[in-house]
Amino acid sequence: MDRDLPDSPRAFFGRRKGQHPLKPRQAALFDELLPSLALDLSHPPPPDLRSLFAAAPERLRLEIGFGGAEHLIKQAIDEPQSGFIGCDGFTEAIGKALVAIDDEDLTNIRLHFGDASDLLDWLPEGQLSRIDLLYPDPWPKRRHWKRRFVQDEMLTRLARVLEPGGELRFATDIADYAAYALTRIMRSKDFVWTAERADDWRQPWQGFTRTRYEAKAIREGRTPAYFIFRKI
Repeated sequence: MDRDLPDSPRAFFGRRKGQHPLKPRQAALFDELLPSLALDLSHPPPPDLRSLFAAAPERLRLEIGFGGAEHLIKQAIDEPQSGFIGCDGFTEAIGKALVAIDDEDLTNIRLHFGDASDLLDWLPEGQLSRIDLLYPDPWPKRRHWKRRFVQDEMLTRLARVLEPGGELRFATDIADYAAYALTRIMRSKDFVWTAERADDWRQPWQGFTRTRYEAKAIREGRTPAYFIFRKI
């Protein structure tokens, strides 16, 4: 039996709560910091998403399912001129992000604690320069493949919120998911694969931040693949 599956067919994460309770500081930041960072999807988005940030950023990026938040935080530190929206449906992930944001005193991150599908519906058209989708759940059983994030319909929705020439960056350590995703990208009318040589997908792109999940995958003998797709 498969436990903890999401109720909605549009949900792409499993449990909102992890196996471990939040640490006291994480729990406190849920009450003290998250309200000022969380996007309010009950109200329409501002016409210009840059107004969500204290200082209007030069460009806007979205990371879907940021896990331990290592990549999201490092990117926000390295690109203070960019605004970042981090989306994750897991309590532990949000807790880790909140601690790091507080430690680094970052002002260029906003968070959505919930399903990326709802966030994509809320975001206005064509304002993101880049979307990062790193190591999404592969849903390995064939009967669950419809829950994989990369789907034909989802690619259309991702393209809607990207600006012309914007990028969708995707990393996975599951060869089957890589082939599955490429099949859908190659038939998409919205994206093109930018790779020109094998190393373009065998090596992480410039500025990529390795995560604890990736380190574990490599230790266990799985080989990551890195893809950059550009909106036409």
